[in-house]
Amino acid sequence: MTQASAEHSAEDKGGLRTALAGLTTRGRSFLAAGVAAMICAYVLGQSDLLRVGLLLAVLPLVCATVLYRTRYRVAGSRSLSPGRVPAGSEARVHLRMDNISRLPTGLLMLQDKVPYVLGPRPRFVLDRVEAGGRREVSYRVRSDLRGRYPLGPLQLRLTDPFGMCELTRSFSAYDTLTVIPRVEGLPPARLTGEAQGYGDGRQRSLALAGEDDIIPRGYRYGDDLRRVHWRLTARYGELMVRREEQPQRSRCTVLLDTRGIAYQGAGPDSAFEWAVSGAASTLLHMLERGFSVRLLTDTGSSVPGEGADGFAGSSQESADAAGMMMDTLAVVDHSDGTGLSRAYEVLRGGNAGLLIAFLGDLDEEQAAVLGKMRRRSGGAVAFVLDSDSWVREPTDVPGPSDESTDPLRMLREAGWTAVKVPRGASLADLWREADRQRTHVASTGTTSGGGV
Repeated sequence: MTQASAEHSAEDKGGLRTALAGLTTRGRSFLAAGVAAMICAYVLGQSDLLRVGLLLAVLPLVCATVLYRTRYRVAGSRSLSPGRVPAGSEARVHLRMDNISRLPTGLLMLQDKVPYVLGPRPRFVLDRVEAGGRREVSYRVRSDLRGRYPLGPLQLRLTDPFGMCELTRSFSAYDTLTVIPRVEGLPPARLTGEAQGYGDGRQRSLALAGEDDIIPRGYRYGDDLRRVHWRLTARYGELMVRREEQPQRSRCTVLLDTRGIAYQGAGPDSAFEWAVSGAASTLLHMLERGFSVRLLTDTGSSVPGEGADGFAGSSQESADAAGMMMDTLAVVDHSDGTGLSRAYEVLRGGNAGLLIAFLGDLDEEQAAVLGKMRRRSGGAVAFVLDSDSWVREPTDVPGPSDESTDPLRMLREAGWTAVKVPRGASLADLWREADRQRTHVASTGTTSGGGV
């Protein structure tokens, strides 16, 4: 939950011109009618009409002056529950107003500024807030599109009892609602090239965060006294803790193809949004199973703050790591790149472990680059989206394809487990299909896999 607060004081911030600019339609009508009545009274010599005109003209001016000089001191706060929500789900925004002055307020209208994509602008009427009193209201927001959306500033509209004048004051605090991709739960499967998150898999990296150090070290508060190395303690004159066997962790790299030329269509049901959602689901799935996970795009960029081996799934910071990756995917957009060579350059520096890719349209050149990536990984699974099928109507007949340059065939020949993604497909079903393909390959070869 995020919070923001600000303090507002309706004090003099301009001249009387500010108050006059706040006259409502009713106030302007009264003022115009009063001036017209006084002119008519002067021309016709009617003193009674002059008194009526003065009353009509003075009333809105008095209301504007009193409202302008009324000094309300109120504090406003906003909280989001939750501050990070999947696309298509609702979040609730809680607003609280505190009257921190010694005088009760008059009629107040509270308005929060929200982007159009989140829904209509919420407005609330607060009749009267006593001195030291508090009012709480809430509203819901929902978006089918990923992104980071600012909420605020909170606006407070003051009005007089006759509705002659309105003055608007704004708080300065903002909040941000993060709409992350939809996440789909994935079933257990045994994919090529990696064992479970911990154990004796052949593509491993040492677990760093929260694990034992490689060499004996000084005693730290909370260490088990049974691990004290007494011989080294006597040598160095201070408590030393012995090194124990370190668990090793499997690596997994999730490659997301963001090339603009690889996808057609837009909107929450487009092929690109499916790929982003698939990458998010895979990242969380692998984190939960103890893998050291890394997110990589075709531009070669990854999540800010990510280590060389990715985020460790079993560390205490796994929830924060998942949040950082979801925040990155919430704002990821099409790139201007035309190939996957930058991602290959990143993978060429070290072993990617299990490589899971979500790809758009591929040509022969990009399929060859992916073949090189396969040699840098312990196992490789590709979900290939045919963007034409995603924008084509279901009744349309697909055009002929050249099997000699079929990207799926080329990927499979290079050692990938390649799955074609039809329109509206379920990632869980495709995940099982990838497992069946791997099982078929394993039954005819020597490749072994592990449960993920």
